[in-house]
Amino acid sequence: MDKVFIEALEIECVIGIYDWERKIRQPVVLDIEMDFDNRKPAASDDIADTLDYKAVSKRLIQFVSESEFGLVERLAEHCCAIILDEFAVSRVKLKLSKPGAVRGAKAVGVIVERTRS
Repeated sequence: MDKVFIEALEIECVIGIYDWERKIRQPVVLDIEMDFDNRKPAASDDIADTLDYKAVSKRLIQFVSESEFGLVERLAEHCCAIILDEFAVSRVKLKLSKPGAVRGAKAVGVIVERTRS
């Protein structure tokens, strides 16, 4: 299966379990890989036949920026559900990073992979 990806999509949101984290906005970074058959858009050269990565990005930016989750695990799960429910993909792999969350580490986070049921 072909892949469509979005790399290093940075979005500010409320994320974290500590009281001080609930009062500020912090960046999260999404790396997304989606299964999509690219043969039709490759043949037609028509944007209507593609998995519109701009539309996926805009939808996630809207959702994540308005969210207020405690755990990155829950935020990642919801992001995967949105992609699978609203876009024509059969599988999504999402890496959600929280930069600066642990001293000495560039980022921490989770990688989840979900398929359409």
